Amino acid sequence: MPEYSGRVDIRAIMPHQDKYPTVHKTFESLNAGEKMELINDHDFKPIFTYKFPDDFPGQYEWNYLEQGPEVWRVEIKKIR
Repeated sequence: MPEYSGRVDIRAIMPHQDKYPTVHKTFESLNAGEKMELINDHDFKPIFTYKFPDDFPGQYEWNYLEQGPEVWRVEIKKIR
């Protein structure tokens, strides 16, 4: 099992507007080469399609570990 420097279970974060800032802050805290895991109850497509490309262009690798239907898990590696 891979070792993660950060893990965010988005399902547990309330209120809703705190979800992405928590993901953002966790990714920013990583050093190059470190990985984080995101867990949610639906696809991360909005984060992957819009948020990360705008906020962290060319700084990460994104890999789905589990794609539903009840749990979605993603591994994000900080590459620079």
